[in-house]
Order: sequence, then structure tokens, then C-alpha cells
Amino acid sequence: MSEEQAVEAPRQQTAEEPARQTAEEPPQQTESAPRTVAEQPRRRGPGLFTVVVLPALLTLSAVAGFLALTGGLPGDEDAAADPQDDAVGGVNATYGPWLRRSADACPVVTPSVLAAQIDQLTGFSDESTASGQQGIAAFTAAGWHAWGKDDDGNGHSSPHDPADAIMALGRQDCSLARKVTELRTDGAVNGDLVDLTLAAYAVGTDAVAAAGKVPAAAETYLGEVKSRFAAYADFDREDPSGGAAPANAILAPPTTTLTVTSPYGSRKHPLTGVTKLHTGVDFGAPEAAQVSAARDGRVVFAALTKAYGNRVVVDHGLVDGKRLETTYSHLSLLQVTAGQAVRTGAPIGRVGSTGLSTGPHLHFEVIYDGYYTDPLPWLSQNG
Repeated sequence: MSEEQAVEAPRQQTAEEPARQTAEEPPQQTESAPRTVAEQPRRRGPGLFTVVVLPALLTLSAVAGFLALTGGLPGDEDAAADPQDDAVGGVNATYGPWLRRSADACPVVTPSVLAAQIDQLTGFSDESTASGQQGIAAFTAAGWHAWGKDDDGNGHSSPHDPADAIMALGRQDCSLARKVTELRTDGAVNGDLVDLTLAAYAVGTDAVAAAGKVPAAAETYLGEVKSRFAAYADFDREDPSGGAAPANAILAPPTTTLTVTSPYGSRKHPLTGVTKLHTGVDFGAPEAAQVSAARDGRVVFAALTKAYGNRVVVDHGLVDGKRLETTYSHLSLLQVTAGQAVRTGAPIGRVGSTGLSTGPHLHFEVIYDGYYTDPLPWLSQNG
């Protein structure tokens, strides 16, 4: 997935939650002015008490009796429960794939880092703040103009759309990560890249560069975010299926040789030094070796990205009711375009070393039901 190249001056963001106040209104009282005998009609109907007050009292009595017998309104115990709040840390389960996709844009940021940031900023609340920050990622209007996009394809871009907000925060963080990585490579700053990235988010890259490390002004924010990492660590463990591949989802080898040079799983990135999930498997192959589609499908992405270099993503449709995708990265040459249908074994591109790469190889990924999974079990069925 391509990364934003735009640069925005980082801003200090703090979590501000508007106070909730409960206003209780006293019961309204109706007073009737005294009437003279002359004003009273010859045939009097029921009085105000009989028409209005008495039925209300009877209704309240009935409700009170019902509550006393049943112990509350039906479903009261579950009124605040959200059936989707069953993911890590109580976060809406639909956020998981977006957190993973957003973190996929660069090798420094992880899903748990993004989730912890959002928790610190808003507690995953979509309420706007008095300072103009909006949505779960607390974007200002200027920040959204710089980083916001319609990532979920629903026809509009909004900080109140959780998917759009998560992706925008990932783009901003990845831009900051690139800057602090360059500063550390040049010897201008020292420290952990995740810490430096979060510090740049809090106080700006200029302040980080001036301090040569995490500035004191960013330590409180950094500590609050890092204290939340553990709550969202499961977002970094991608494969809930245990690596099992459906029997009807056999994948063809994407290259003629399947020499694994870096397996799927947690690893320390050879260039950034950051430990995070290696979302695929690296197959060593000579420069310009042919890369082929692992299964019939449609190309949904084919372009140059910062981290993955030339990258192709193929959507293979539903397998057992779950979407299956494969990706092919660091290519020296693209041989397909987005929207193109491909058959198993069709040319995708050529092996290369574009993007963040230490030498020619194919980074191959399998994404099933929105989760990265170990590609080797999917390929081993080919015997």
C-alpha cells in the first residue's frame, strides 16, 4: 500500500473528553385558578385531576410495581454491551484489520502502537473536543486535510469514520517514523525508533532533533501511550487460525525456487532494528526471476511503495466464506495493473530489491479474513 509523501508539521494532541452533565428537571406542576360559581359551566365534565393527574399516577404505580417484581427493565443488564466489543482490550472487533493494514505501511509502527495511541487520545471515543479535535484519532481540521482519505471506499472521507481515522493516523505516524529514522541514521538523535516516533507526534520532529533524543516535553505522553501497549499486544499476533489453510485453498508457488531466507513471525528488522511481525515469508531468488500469481484472482493494487518497493496485491475472492489475498513485494518490475484479472501461474512481476530491502528476494504474504498468516502451510499442500 502506498504511503503519503506529504509532510505536516506535527502537532501536540492531548486527550480531552467533554464533561458529561445530567440535568434533572423538577416535575412540572399545574395549578388551576379558583373559579366563581358564575364561571362554572352548567354541565361539568371531569376535572383536571381526573383527566391528567390520576391516569399518570396509575401508570407510574403500574410501572413501579412491574420494576419491583422483575428487578428492572428487560435487557437492562446488557444495555451497554456492544456485540462487536469482543476484540483486544474491548475494542470493536471491526477495527482490528484496519489497525493491521495501517501499521503495514512502515516497519516501525505496529497495530498495538496505533491502538495505544488512540486509547490515550480519546479512549476510542468519537466525540469531538472543545479544541476542535474530531473522531477516535483526535484529528484537527488541518491534520485531517493533510492525512485524511476515503480508505474504506464508502464515498466520503471523515475523521468520524473509524477506518479512515485509523489509516490516517498510520500515515502520519509512518511519515514521522521516516523522519526520525533518517535523523538517527545521520547520528542526529539516539533512542528507540518507536519512542522517537511517538515523541515527534507529541512535540514535533524539530524538538526531537534539537534534544537529540526524546525531549522532556514528550515524556509524559510517551509514558501514557507505552503503558497501554500490553493491553493491545494481541493485535500484533496475526494468525488466529494457527496457520491452518483450507483444503480448497491450494496456492501455487510464486517463484520456481522456494528457498526461505526470512520466515513468517516476529523478527528484528535488519534495517530499522524494530522488532515486529514479519507479515510474510522471504524467498531468496536472483534478480529479475519470474514471479507468478499463486491463484486465480484480480489485481487490486500494483504500484511503488516506500517500504515494500514495487508491490502487487491479488484478491482471490472468498474461500470458505472468508476473503483470501496474496501479495508480492520488492519487485524490480511490475507486469500487471490494478483491475486486471490473472490466472494461476500468470506473470506478476520480476524479483528485485526495491523499497526497504537488503538484496533481491520476494516478500510473499497470505492475508485470510483480514489477517496475515504463515504462507508456507498454504504452499506445502502442493507437495
